[in-house]
Amino acid sequence: MKSNYKPLGKYIQPVVGRNNDLGDLPLVGLSIQKKFIPSIANTIGTDMSTYRIIERNQFAYGPVTSRNGDKITIALFNDFDKALISQAYIPFEVKDHRELDPEYLMMWFRRPEFDRYARFKSHGSAREIFDWEEMCNVMLPVPHIDKQREIVKEYNTIQNRIALNQQLIQKLEETAQVIYKQWFVEFEFPDESGKPYKSNGGEMIWNEELGKEIPKDFQIASIGKYSKVKSGFAFKSEWWQSSGIPVIKIGSINNNTIDAYSLDFVSNDKVEKAKNYIVQEGDIVIAMTGATIGKIGLVPELNDTILVNQRVGMFDLGRKPIERAAFLYFNLLHDFVQNEIKSVGGDSAQANISYSQIQEIQMLYPTSDLIQKFNRIGKPIIETILRKIKGNQKLTELKELLLSKLATVENLRV
Repeated sequence: MKSNYKPLGKYIQPVVGRNNDLGDLPLVGLSIQKKFIPSIANTIGTDMSTYRIIERNQFAYGPVTSRNGDKITIALFNDFDKALISQAYIPFEVKDHRELDPEYLMMWFRRPEFDRYARFKSHGSAREIFDWEEMCNVMLPVPHIDKQREIVKEYNTIQNRIALNQQLIQKLEETAQVIYKQWFVEFEFPDESGKPYKSNGGEMIWNEELGKEIPKDFQIASIGKYSKVKSGFAFKSEWWQSSGIPVIKIGSINNNTIDAYSLDFVSNDKVEKAKNYIVQEGDIVIAMTGATIGKIGLVPELNDTILVNQRVGMFDLGRKPIERAAFLYFNLLHDFVQNEIKSVGGDSAQANISYSQIQEIQMLYPTSDLIQKFNRIGKPIIETILRKIKGNQKLTELKELLLSKLATVENLRV
């Protein structure tokens, strides 16, 4: 063990505060993404005095590790000055911030090596527990506080860049959705003279299905008219591995794109078997099962070959999907289509919809010329979104590299 490795118990202590005064504080829980989240627990009739109080710059973790797979639920609280957490969690704090920076410690907890260590050290028969004693026995490098703060600053710089890119992506999506709403909901698309169609006397006709007037050349048509859909390939469980050809699963679809760190992989020899289930940058996939049914993902540049798992729908946008992606993407994000998907498939953990049912879902279908105009406007937006997603992938790789280097940090002043 390197000389700058110290037992964590030297630097932390438990927090024992209870909600004895029954203060009106927010109730929070923990996610496997190592974040505090608003609690959805039903507290009607619950004795709230048994709940624990957690304050800013304090930690909490779930000692039961057998229910969360490879992740340990642990996080640093910085959302409010105070909050309540269930007695199922163990809150603790750093004794002296001049010796150990809480954010530096949280970086250590984010390392996959810590998750593996905590799972290995968990014990119990009915359920496995990573108890307080084991937490105190964790060994980690504790360099000079100035060095810790330098590392934290570097990490936060990367995090902030990722957040800024995500904000830009959101702004771009909002901009395109405003245009989509203006054209295809308010029917104020540019007419032949370049003026807003409806407010300048564009001819409207009554549509019984929608119960409202629509432009005379619009119609109600299925998603399948614009793009065929099929489900992904049924990969065998024993094929999964830690590297190789990436495969998109439902859990990989997050924030309207694909999370590169949630992918699974198969070996190169499986590509031939799944050759009809390949997607590329600019394609769109959709969750067909579970509580997140209907969530969509714009596929970024991930690999020369990207495969799709079963229960993930693939839209066929042709050889150059970016050319046609905008109209479908913003249609699928629209509340009308999302509600139709949930109406057919359900919105519970058992929700299920087939690729043929997705194809049959109705949507408002404008003229081909108007679709092409929207796609020309949407294409640079989609391309910029994809660039920012790729940039965030690179930044995330850099962030993970920084976390991995914590194990070799030297015990030196800056």
